Parts: sequence; structure tokens; C-alpha cells
Amino acid sequence: MVSLPQTPRHKTHEVKVRNVTLGGGAPVLVQSMTNTDTADVEKTFKQVKELFLAGSEIIRVTVNNDEAAKGVIALRERLEKESLDVPLAGCFHYNGHTLLSDYPDLCQALDKYRINPGNVGFGKKHDAQFEVMLEKAAEYNKAVRIGVNWGSLDATLATKLMDENAALAEPLDADSVMRETLVQSALISAEKALQVGLRKDQIILSAKVSRVQDLIAVYRELAKRSDYALHLGLTEAGMGSKGIVATALGEGILLNEGIGDTIRASLTPEPNGDRTLEVKVCKEVLQALGLRSFAPEVAACPGCGRTTSTVFQELAKDIEQYLDKKMPVWKEEYSGVEELKVAVMGCIVNGPGESKHADIGISLPGTGESSVAPVFIDGKKAHTLRGETIAQDFQTLVEEYVEKRFGDAHTKAA
Repeated sequence: MVSLPQTPRHKTHEVKVRNVTLGGGAPVLVQSMTNTDTADVEKTFKQVKELFLAGSEIIRVTVNNDEAAKGVIALRERLEKESLDVPLAGCFHYNGHTLLSDYPDLCQALDKYRINPGNVGFGKKHDAQFEVMLEKAAEYNKAVRIGVNWGSLDATLATKLMDENAALAEPLDADSVMRETLVQSALISAEKALQVGLRKDQIILSAKVSRVQDLIAVYRELAKRSDYALHLGLTEAGMGSKGIVATALGEGILLNEGIGDTIRASLTPEPNGDRTLEVKVCKEVLQALGLRSFAPEVAACPGCGRTTSTVFQELAKDIEQYLDKKMPVWKEEYSGVEELKVAVMGCIVNGPGESKHADIGISLPGTGESSVAPVFIDGKKAHTLRGETIAQDFQTLVEEYVEKRFGDAHTKAA
């Protein structure tokens, strides 16, 4: 028997961020970030709501000036008015110490502060300004993500490690030193947070890079050297399929090794594109790895010379859209429905076999094959569909299956 290796999750401290929990064995959470001007409360509220309803469990907003600070306060009020209990993270650079000091309501409105140690100040001001932000988090009992970044490393630490490396008999390459700088910067900054008064269960670490192999190397070291909750993400994943593939590879490898407590897909959106794509990608990564289930899975035939018609493609698309439309209702009515597995196959080669492995599946006739479509339910042939209404008939069977299987489960649970 061939069995999958069970990789244990990297043990980290549990961190509370408003109404969600990350780390400590809790499910990996999906995070996203707005790209609106936070001072524009209406636009930011609209995007936060879209991201939240798409499944983002923590949403980060930029807090870069007084207007943005006031915007966050107004945004929280607007969210509460709409009964949207959204965990908000504030992203600070350069002047976070001033904004958090000047706006007590901002400290309270945010649920997590994202602080980049490389961008809190320079020279003698660095430690003092970093400490102010940490002190505010301690005072208001807020979580902090200490997020170091490849593009804004602590210059003093980087220079020190470069000098030490140059003095070695066999110096490491520059990239290795930079990766070590990232790891040390995160851990030194976390130690500073503890000295200021934060608890380990208030601290999340991240080390953002733009290359997949660097991401994997850095997070493996962070996991080896610490037990802080970890946020995964490439800092600039890119646009379109490039960004999606890079995100899925980097985060997927680490998650499969048990490393990571929250994730984000930092995708460059198309002009006027859908910001929620980054949420969908994260959910699909987690579901593909079997770490979480968000929606029914549809296994669909890719097509070949045996399936020159578009029937199976249209049916697969219809079923995907049908399930997306029904899920908001089903999730309220049927416990566990997100575990549903549906198959839409194009011909008799793999169609019956794949359909048997799904909860409910259909094997459509390929080009020149008999115009019948067997439907398999729980591994057994249950129906044979024919004619012009195969798509509608199959949707009806899916609906009936969900009601019977998950309706019974919901009734028993109640």
C-alpha cells in the first residue's frame, strides 16, 4: 500500500487577531491587502468588503499619513455599522511611531500592526522609533507582524554580516549572506519586541523575498530557529500566471513541510483587475494541499482529439458556476458541503474511472461515441443521461445529492 507521508505542522505560538486565531495548530489563514488610498474611506470600504466576502480572513491596509490614519478610524466605524467583523492590519513604514502616537483611536481600530524593521528609522532613531510602535502594541494588546523585506533590509546589520563573511577563509556568496540577514533581522527584532513587553503570542514573523528558492530557504531557517507564528508570501510575485505559479510553488512547498500560519498571494493585478484574485489563489493553494476546504472540487477533463466538441467544456464551466452560485446558501444549510467532489469527464477512456472516484461524476460521450452519459454516485453507476438536457439533468442530480447527503448530516448534527 502506498500512503502519503504525514508532515506535522511546525509548532508555533497561537496568536489572536480580533476574531481569528493563527498559529498553534489552527488552520492556515488567508490574508490580503487593499490597493486603494486608505484616506478614501468609501473606496477602501468597498474593497475590504469584497476581499472579506471572497474569503480573506485578515486584510491589510496602508497607513502612511494623517489622512490614512483618520481613514482607518472611519473605516472601522463603517465596518461595524455594516456588521462586518473584519480583522484589519495596518501597514506602517517610516512614520508609524508618529501616527500611532498621534491617533489613539487608530491603535484601537487596528487588530495587527505590520512593522518592517528596515523602515522604522535610521541611525540612532531606529531603535527608539521601533520601540514606540512595539510599546503601542503592548499597550493596546495588539498583534504585531515583524515583516523584514529583501528590498529594505536593515543596512547596519547587512553591512556587519557582509564584513564578517568577507573575513572568513571561505566566504559565502552574497545571496546567502542576504538570506542570513533576513533571518537574523526578524529574530533580533522579535527579541526586541519581547524586551519591550510583547508576548510571544502577539508576534508573527515574515521574511519577504521575490524569488521562490530564497523564500523556501529563509522560512526553513526561521522555522528551525524559532517558534513564532509565520506569515508566508513572495513580496512581488508578479502578474498573471507567473505570479500564481510562483506563489503556489513557494508557499505550497513550505506549507507541505508544515511551515506557515498565514499566507498571501502578492499578485500584480491587471489594470482595473479583480483584487480578489489573490484571495482565490490562496484558497486554491490550501485546498489543493488538503489543508482546508472552501468549496466543492470539480475534476474536469482537459480535452484531446477524442473530445473535439465543446460539450464537456461547457458543462464543466456550467457546473463550476453553478456550485459557486449555490455555495453561499449551501454553506448555511449543509455542514461539510465544501468537501463535495464532482467530476465532469469528456470520454470513455478515463471518464468512468474518474467519475467513480468522485462523490458524483458524469462521463460524457467523446466524438463519435454513443450519445449516452453515465452518472456515477458514490462510486456506482446510478443514472444514464441522454438528449439535449444532459447539463440541466446533471445539475439536478447534483442538487439532489447535496440535499440527501449533506442535509442528512446537517440534521444529525443538529
